[in-house]
Amino acid sequence: MTSRSILLLQSHPSAFCRVLVKEFIANTAQCTIVNFSLSDWYFRVGLGAINYWGSLKNWRRKLEELIAEHKITDILYYADRRPYHRIAHDVAKHHGINTFAYEFGYMRPDWITLERGGMGTYSHFPNDPELIRKCAANLPDIGPATSYPHPFFQEASSEVICNLIPVFFPYLFPFYQRDRYYHPFRDYFSYIPRLMRQKRLRKHADAVVHDLTSKQEAYFVVPLQMQGDYQIRHHSKYKDLTDFISEIYKSFAKHASSETKLVFKRHPFDNNVIDWPSIIYRIASEFGCRDRTLVIDGGDLTRLLKGARGCVLVNSTVGMEALKHGIPVKALGIAIYDIAGLTDQRILDDFWNAPLQPDPDLYQNLVKLMAHTIQVRGSFFNREGRQLAAREFVSRILNETVNGHGTFAAIPPRLKQARDTGIPTHPACPWREQ
Repeated sequence: MTSRSILLLQSHPSAFCRVLVKEFIANTAQCTIVNFSLSDWYFRVGLGAINYWGSLKNWRRKLEELIAEHKITDILYYADRRPYHRIAHDVAKHHGINTFAYEFGYMRPDWITLERGGMGTYSHFPNDPELIRKCAANLPDIGPATSYPHPFFQEASSEVICNLIPVFFPYLFPFYQRDRYYHPFRDYFSYIPRLMRQKRLRKHADAVVHDLTSKQEAYFVVPLQMQGDYQIRHHSKYKDLTDFISEIYKSFAKHASSETKLVFKRHPFDNNVIDWPSIIYRIASEFGCRDRTLVIDGGDLTRLLKGARGCVLVNSTVGMEALKHGIPVKALGIAIYDIAGLTDQRILDDFWNAPLQPDPDLYQNLVKLMAHTIQVRGSFFNREGRQLAAREFVSRILNETVNGHGTFAAIPPRLKQARDTGIPTHPACPWREQ
């Protein structure tokens, strides 16, 4: 194993970066850390990080200097679509350096995603069902699920600290460029009305789910994502989720049985900036579907999915949950699980009356291959989960086994799909030959 020099850019707002650095050093790898904002500094104080006080425009030049000075061999960051990381991706490609991106797991909960090059549109994970079966054939089973629980307050407080510190103290990193869809003040203060109604909203959602499932009504589930999510902004054609909702109703009104309903489930972390129930009911009324529409905020997702005829979404990880329970899925964005044999590949119009069932064996092969190549067991907030994930991160990166021992294609297979659907794409991700 050659000597490695790891450049760590922005990381998850938790103690995970600290554990990662300690693990890299224990395996004789050198680490160079860069802070771009006060929140980066807060979560990594004492690690000897370099503070970058320059502009985004000058970041490329600074990065070139860091690569030369520290002989960087690999770059690791959290969330590959952040502006500083997109530049790092392009610079790394020019130098033949690997980039590794990590995020919350495609398989929820208690998994973390680690991919070489990028995620979503830029993922190298195969979308060919036969290749997935072949690659998974000789892999060991992943074993029983392991839980790494943590208090919700711990996750919420870390997120708030991460986004509010740079706002209250901007002069310490005056040129830092946020990539948030909403200003943090608007983002967080909008939660308050929703939190105040949470008990009533949950009670209503539970009643709706109970009524739908006990009466065995015909319905489709539409899990909403957050407007500012990278999955929407960079891995779908929708600039606004209103367009997604309108597209669904345009098809549903013409092609779905008149007895079928649509059940929209709000994202549990939706910031309440947009009044989605009002928007959904307005669009439903325009298409004559108001009496066939339900919007819930809470409720048992598993029970709701198990009783559904199908699930229509952009690219939410709820799709993995639906496939797990054998529920037909139609994805309208770029999704890691949008694969022939799992999701319905026909147009949306054909989905409503004859949704295609997912192949359970292919799903098991998908999960097995993901677990051994792009998913890592662990948690950002649980101490044991952090240690386990950090060890696996370091092992896969240093031993060149991220993305399946070189068995995945050099060009992300979803790039063509993205371009065909009008999603702006960036150049192909850097790839080190195995």
